Amino acid sequence: MKFAGMIIVFIAGALAPLAAFSKSGKAEFPENVVHVKVPSPSMKKDIDALVVLPKSYAKSPDRRYPVVYLLHGFSGNYMTWAIKTKPDLNKIASKRNVIFVCPDGGNSWYIDSPVVPDSKYETFTASELVGFVDKNYRTVASKRGRAIAGLSMGGHGALFLCFRHQDTFGACGSMSGTLDLRMNVNDGKIAVLGEYSKNRGAWDEHSVANNLHLLCRKNMPAVIIDCGTEDHLFPESEKVHREMLGMRLPHEYITRPGAHKRPYWNDAIDAQILFFVKYFNSK
Repeated sequence: MKFAGMIIVFIAGALAPLAAFSKSGKAEFPENVVHVKVPSPSMKKDIDALVVLPKSYAKSPDRRYPVVYLLHGFSGNYMTWAIKTKPDLNKIASKRNVIFVCPDGGNSWYIDSPVVPDSKYETFTASELVGFVDKNYRTVASKRGRAIAGLSMGGHGALFLCFRHQDTFGACGSMSGTLDLRMNVNDGKIAVLGEYSKNRGAWDEHSVANNLHLLCRKNMPAVIIDCGTEDHLFPESEKVHREMLGMRLPHEYITRPGAHKRPYWNDAIDAQILFFVKYFNSK
């Protein structure tokens, strides 16, 4: 385990684009990247997602693969990771023999909203999406074969969902995560929780920083938290890190110079993928 004061420097190589666009504006993906529509019975609609498969997937029909679910940030969509943030994700999938799944989360904060009845993204992501992926792809269909990570809003979603669904996800990671929603009551972006003054209980219940009590040292998931020191959300990662230290909850914590921008996340995901691969390969 590694904790505070860790500085990591990555040298990024050339990035090959994951998708091209036709003259009509429709995305055209390589063979190992699949655009799927995932049924959500709880929301009575289909949700877009990208499934990024290793090249070995088609050649090894008896092999099963671990899955990393990647959640986008506020105002992003299911193509945020694969197109804008990490356009060589397909190469990484092949190198690490991991499946990546990038779902669309809207501006849901990946929760079942207490004030918006048709916004049930906790149910969708932790149950419906995982069930769809396990049914349609050769996955390691247990918590030992599942990790979930995200940036900003998705960083909140990844830790929130993993903490609350420890039988589903065995590892989780936050990059520049909004880890205490209560520190962001005035930014107008968390409409799915309603007005803070009238719904304080919901804001408490759905903030990662207020869900650490769900973790147990003996069986807790593998957790990695990363945030740049120039990021406006850095105090939230620091807060959760220090509270976890005080509770003696093991986790990996990475901090280095950087702001709330795409180049930072492009580097940060490399360390998180290695962290997850190590978890998948551990006994």
